[in-house]
Amino acid sequence: MTSSNRYVQLGLIAAMQVLAMAMWFSASAVVPGLRAAWHISDLQAVWLTASVQVGFVLGAVTSAALNLPDRFPPQRVAALSALGAAAATAAVPLLADGFWPAVLCRLCTGFFLAGVYPVGMKLMASWFGSTGRGLALGVLIGALTAGSALPHLINGLGTLAWQGVLLTAAAIGVAAAVLAAALVRPGPHLSGGAAHHRPRYALEMFRERGPRLANLGYFGHMWELYALWTWLPAFVGASTGSAQSTVGLLSFAAIGIAGVVGCLLAGWGADRFGRAPAAGAALVVSGACCVLSPLVFGASWPLLVGLLLVWGAAVIADSGVFSTALSEVADARYIGTALTAQTAIGFLITVVTINLVPVIAGLTGWRYAFLVLAPGPLLGALAMRALGSRRAR
Repeated sequence: MTSSNRYVQLGLIAAMQVLAMAMWFSASAVVPGLRAAWHISDLQAVWLTASVQVGFVLGAVTSAALNLPDRFPPQRVAALSALGAAAATAAVPLLADGFWPAVLCRLCTGFFLAGVYPVGMKLMASWFGSTGRGLALGVLIGALTAGSALPHLINGLGTLAWQGVLLTAAAIGVAAAVLAAALVRPGPHLSGGAAHHRPRYALEMFRERGPRLANLGYFGHMWELYALWTWLPAFVGASTGSAQSTVGLLSFAAIGIAGVVGCLLAGWGADRFGRAPAAGAALVVSGACCVLSPLVFGASWPLLVGLLLVWGAAVIADSGVFSTALSEVADARYIGTALTAQTAIGFLITVVTINLVPVIAGLTGWRYAFLVLAPGPLLGALAMRALGSRRAR
């Protein structure tokens, strides 16, 4: 292995992730168009995103139970999964004629994306040892962030109808599949050869203190992350009364641009200062933004934009750090299974908060809706403090 090879693969795996994750929020970004076409309610709009989360959980549980990323070439698993997600995304404008068929398609999209995101983490970890792995996984999560925000950019810049946005996202997903199959390759780190079928490892890892704390930190982080990403446009729209294009561009800046910067800074910090301190710092900042969010609601644009950019950077910054930490304390033969199980439980948690935030907004207004997310970063920060003390000892 040469240094140039691993950095080429870092770029390729990150590009695959950007392209594939464009399908995640593709329906959420065009909710106004779907409201006009299908007359869907607020609760139905929630499930256009929540169904992807549920599908992801089902796909991740299936993958972990079968040890797919540890028993088969991970780049092939990623390629086939991206292709399946692209087909499910394209099926919404081409085949779905109402809300329930669209939810089924979105469920399938999430199911297949479970074969891309965790597998991409294993691929990235396979190219980097403990030195440099934090930054490498930070790059990967930054790619996931940019890809997740792409539909907001497509919707904010262009004049495409909702069908065009979804078909564009599906075409980008096909490109991810081609890239994975043709150019992405696993590296020399982690366990060599295929692992034996051991579905119980997804639960067995929680018996060990290191994996348990790394997972608890991740779960607190996930309590906040996807609810913020899903409802940030609604918060901005209610706060400013701006046009959809303005809301879309600000959402892309906070989720995509600031998120990528946060991932890179946290990845560097994880390698420089340690996994637990880097993740703990990001959790404290994002939790503080939760608490401060009512103060910037309806405030001047500089205050609102400033807090959202800081929040967008902090809320995703620690995601790659948790994956790095777990990859270093779990059984090396089952890294793919451990990461997949971690994300499965984490995304199941997101279903709760994605549905909870609009309920709070209905009761109190959007000004106070994000306060319900603050306990997640608090729990995560406590877990990271315990993990840091354990590793110091």
